[in-house]
Amino acid sequence: MKENPTWFLKSHPSGMPQTDNWDLRDMPIPDIEGDQLLVRTQWLSVDPYMRGRISPAKNYAAGLAPGDMMRGGGVGEVVSSNSPHFAPGDIVTSDHFGWQSYTVLPAQSATRVDDTDAPVQSCLSYLGMPGMTAYFSLLRSGAPKKGETVLISAASGAVGQIAGQIARIKGLDPVAIAGTDEKIAWCRELGYRTGINHRTTQDIVADVAEACPDGVDVFLDNTAGPAHDAAMLNLNVNGRVVVVGTIALADRFDEPDIGMRHLRQIMIKRACIQGFLLDDFEADYTTAKADLLSWYRQGLLKTREDVSEGIETVPEAFTRMLRGENFGKQLVRLD
Repeated sequence: MKENPTWFLKSHPSGMPQTDNWDLRDMPIPDIEGDQLLVRTQWLSVDPYMRGRISPAKNYAAGLAPGDMMRGGGVGEVVSSNSPHFAPGDIVTSDHFGWQSYTVLPAQSATRVDDTDAPVQSCLSYLGMPGMTAYFSLLRSGAPKKGETVLISAASGAVGQIAGQIARIKGLDPVAIAGTDEKIAWCRELGYRTGINHRTTQDIVADVAEACPDGVDVFLDNTAGPAHDAAMLNLNVNGRVVVVGTIALADRFDEPDIGMRHLRQIMIKRACIQGFLLDDFEADYTTAKADLLSWYRQGLLKTREDVSEGIETVPEAFTRMLRGENFGKQLVRLD
């Protein structure tokens, strides 16, 4: 019996999650039953949506109770298979990976990964959930017209870095909000016209007005908080706000989201505010993946990864991502 280190939720966080909210246990390598795969984990993805899953509050995805094994996106090699569609040696991805070295996946949740076009971990980044979130939140929910100004918060993160490049490809005017000058410089390298450091700004409303002199037509809100208020106060007539994430609220997730009320601004600007969930666009995933891969092959998409090493680092990688300390897509490599 080999060790299979596995992370379990120890307690629901109060405020910002801490590493002691999880417990690492040595478990046996599991057996497979029915239409299942045993997979050796190579990469794990930690993402902002997981903050909702470790809260007792009602959420769009099923939550975890203390004692439950942590799960999320991952990539790994099939060790054994009860499915005719997969064989040992296949590389697969799924959003059902446990935070563990060996995991059992339902075969129907797994997708074979072809590493001839891009590194295997790209299916957790620009060719996966973050890339498709950027694609659909901007192009479908935001419905931008050529030349419009698109303001994007968390612009150097997994979703934001791709959304800004798609905006550039489509002839839009992308403006970044990020947390360090280094991140702003990276956003400019990706094609953002300019950017705002939300940690050093003295007046984010005024800085958004200066960065977007013609106003904000589309705001991709990956954070909530002050960036949201600044965008709302600079929104153009018929502006669109797409609420993709609320990571700025990670330290007070279970508390009421208290801040400015923008009802009159919404009325005057005839603005549209829409919540975004990627699952709503499942029927068009193939089209999005084809576009993203085509842009990557043409050299139009670049991405930055923040890689943590080893299964023991998963909770810390997750919490540092929530604190905004990551630079690019946060991944954990187990090999």
